[in-house]
Amino acid sequence: MKQITSVQNPFIKSLALLQEKAKARKQTETFLIEGQREISLAIKGGYKIETVLFLPDLITENQINKLVGSSAELIEINKEVYQKLAYRDTTEGILTVAKTKSLQLSDLKLSDNPLILVAESLEKPGNVGAVLRTADAANLDAVLIADPKSDLYNPNIVRSSVGCLFTNQIAVGTTDEIIAFLKEKKISFYSATLQNSTSYHTQNFTTPTALVVGTEATGLTQKWRDAATQNIIIPMQGEIDSMNVSVAAAILIFEAKRQRGF
Repeated sequence: MKQITSVQNPFIKSLALLQEKAKARKQTETFLIEGQREISLAIKGGYKIETVLFLPDLITENQINKLVGSSAELIEINKEVYQKLAYRDTTEGILTVAKTKSLQLSDLKLSDNPLILVAESLEKPGNVGAVLRTADAANLDAVLIADPKSDLYNPNIVRSSVGCLFTNQIAVGTTDEIIAFLKEKKISFYSATLQNSTSYHTQNFTTPTALVVGTEATGLTQKWRDAATQNIIIPMQGEIDSMNVSVAAAILIFEAKRQRGF
């Protein structure tokens, strides 16, 4: 079995770039996953694991084979190398190199009565991760990211989603592409915005539905407000007029789930 004990090793340097640079992830079509739960969910979600790097003091080869199977290359590393690559100290001594997916709208497989979340231009990886966790909790058909500000394999998104990056159907596109997709599929979409809006709970979300949320700072772009089946608002009773996007998304999603009897 191969062993690497130097942080100056060229392969380790290339993996460090995967953590730091979206360009490196795009060029190689690979990214890093930390932790047994996240790796297990990635495999369940159809992601291909190419390489496993592990600390033998924390996880055994037998445990790895049970988790990943025997097709991936195994590389034993030391603590210094592990700390160079890992974002967390509590990921059980295992990292994997995985292949990315295309995340195309055309790849989506929707139910006959889909419930979808659209998130436009979210800037903070933590918000993207939180939205994906909410989507997983509600078992949505899909999450569509419009005009993304960072690639979804950013390590902060992988980490903050606690594996829900792999449990959701996700597609990425421009706002124009996603609006066209929803119209083609005859999916009504409701844009959460302050302008020309009606209270969210007055709408019927029991038919094919997409709920659209934007950033806390600027909200949704005009295109979403103009094209929406209906603009909706969550009534606010305090001094501020917005809330965290993942909280707003959760309120809308679980109202739709309530209407659908779940």
